[in-house]
Amino acid sequence: MSNYVFLIDANKKPLNPIHPAQARKLLDAGKTAVYRRYPFTLILKRVVENPVVHPLTLKIDPGSKVTGISLVSDRNEVIFAMELEHRGQQIKSALLSRQALRRGRRNRKTRYRQARFLNRKRPRGWLPPSLRHRVLTTETWVKRLCKLAPIGEIRQELVRFDTQKIDKPEISGIEYQQGSLFGYEVREYLLAKWDRKCAYCGDLNVPLQVEHIHPRAKGGSNRISNLCLACSKCNIKKGIKPIEQFLQKKPDLLKRILAQAKRPYLDAACVNSTRWALFESLKKTGLSVTTGTGGQTKYNRIRLGLPKTHWLDAACVGITETLNVLPRRILKVKATGMGGRQRCQTDKYGYPVKTRPMRPILGFCTGDIVRAVVPSGKYKGTFTARVCPMSDGRGEFVINKKRRSIKLDYCTPIHRKDGYSYSF
Repeated sequence: MSNYVFLIDANKKPLNPIHPAQARKLLDAGKTAVYRRYPFTLILKRVVENPVVHPLTLKIDPGSKVTGISLVSDRNEVIFAMELEHRGQQIKSALLSRQALRRGRRNRKTRYRQARFLNRKRPRGWLPPSLRHRVLTTETWVKRLCKLAPIGEIRQELVRFDTQKIDKPEISGIEYQQGSLFGYEVREYLLAKWDRKCAYCGDLNVPLQVEHIHPRAKGGSNRISNLCLACSKCNIKKGIKPIEQFLQKKPDLLKRILAQAKRPYLDAACVNSTRWALFESLKKTGLSVTTGTGGQTKYNRIRLGLPKTHWLDAACVGITETLNVLPRRILKVKATGMGGRQRCQTDKYGYPVKTRPMRPILGFCTGDIVRAVVPSGKYKGTFTARVCPMSDGRGEFVINKKRRSIKLDYCTPIHRKDGYSYSF
């Protein structure tokens, strides 16, 4: 079964999402119309006075590349799930390219230009555009879902790894240090840091054990920078030998392990740098916002016997006793942007190139999802795809990996371009 269908009344007031079968009956009876295609939303043709709604919980699992979002009912049922793919790396690459072009211009003989490298000040809480993008896109979809469903609470995974508690477990008391949750926090961090393989032999898909790089018997500590993952065979073989003695015949491997042990986890650093900005933006919605950690999320997911996915991680954020997962087909959303905002595009050598202006043609923009009903001819039939309008009154489609040209008169917009692509 796919996600539940969002439902709003004629005043655009959100009602409780309904089952797809019920939505089909309302459409067939002519009581509703399609308000939005992604996520699929119906609008009633009447106003519902004093509706009885059951508040939903919006759960978010922020990630550096993909953010999982789930809606959970008061009966602990996951009724809607989506995965939001960010484009932070694309933004970073574009900024680096722009930086190279500007640096090249400054190095030319342009002495008439004043130096402007010391008159800039970053505001408090500034984030790089590639990181700010993760906060803004997540905030955008939270606001969209709040308009389509009666959301009463938001739960956010504030940190993927509680590195302070990992490094200094004694700060939260002996109960936390010796509990099962602390073990999940450490193991999840190590699995991500060491790519889920043995640090010594590189074996994948084998049971891994937490290994001390400098043995405890030789004065090694339990700090996270002294831990790695090893298979049972390598762990027994190393024993209490110092790592320099164990890998004396493999100096390159020794150098790599010691460097990786001190390397911070990149994705965790991205999430940790944006966690508070996202938390503050969610608080501005006026809803109750609670938080949880990544170790707690994994503990809930394994206890409930659920597979590892972004949207299921989101459903397991915070205190979760039971969970009934209803969707089997989730919405995948990818941030694509609204197009280049540079007035002058450049090629790879930095020379300006002319491009067609991003203006509507016969009411259509590049990226609009339309339904084309062709009555006759070579392309007779009904097609649904994204359109690229041309000035001659025709539009280009890519259907079944083939490019087709159809008159715009045959097209009806069903979802306007909004900077995202959708799939299931």
